[in-house]
Amino acid sequence: MRHVFRCGQGLAVLLMLLGCGGSNTSSNVQSPGGEKTGKSKTLEVGADVLQDKTPLKKLNMYLDGFHFYNGDTKAQMEAHHYCSRINEDLTQCIIYDGNGEDAKIMGIEYIVSEKLFKTLPAEEKKLWHSHVYEVKSGELIAPGIPDLAEHELMEKLVSTYGKTFHTWHTDQDLTLPLGHPLIMMGFTKDGMINPALVADRDKRFKVSTEENKKNRADIPAPAIQPGANAWQQGEIRQLKLDNTAGSGHNHASPNR
Repeated sequence: MRHVFRCGQGLAVLLMLLGCGGSNTSSNVQSPGGEKTGKSKTLEVGADVLQDKTPLKKLNMYLDGFHFYNGDTKAQMEAHHYCSRINEDLTQCIIYDGNGEDAKIMGIEYIVSEKLFKTLPAEEKKLWHSHVYEVKSGELIAPGIPDLAEHELMEKLVSTYGKTFHTWHTDQDLTLPLGHPLIMMGFTKDGMINPALVADRDKRFKVSTEENKKNRADIPAPAIQPGANAWQQGEIRQLKLDNTAGSGHNHASPNR
């Protein structure tokens, strides 16, 4: 996370790395299967001690926000992002449905700077969503870090763009990951998100989205680049199953 903060803010960086936000959001999914055996638990402990997990150690940024299915603004859910910065302009995140030991991986998100977004082909841009409203509305939070550090991080994120795929639709499939990946979007204006979702999240994290909004009033809101949030212009891109002739297999392909 050293890329997020300006020089001289070493303490803020350290606090951010140490902040975990607490384990306060359980998964809603109850998957079938037998309880772990003693042998399985022993193997897990051994693997945890002996195996290298360098990529996972780089997941040092935790963001909590909300998504909806591209093409269905009413199908909404909370999303816990665990992210690592590849460089100053590119971040990758694993998305979970909770932040406890029982959390289920439900997708991925790639985040790019405005500079990189401008380089994308026109059709590609339609898969991406802006983060301006998520930041300015106070909906997007970085649990467990000091207000100053979170403010600095939001200054960085406000001009970025995300491409998100959910692989487990945990709002619908409460046992196993069924179906194919779907493209997700972020909220762009007041009145879109179910206020009960936000209220429940705020209660669990002991935060106030409204206070966040006030505290971020000084963060400049950049103009949203053409092509992003294409659903607002009726340009919805989604995946569907396509039975490719002669293959005998179903493939997920863009619904265009």
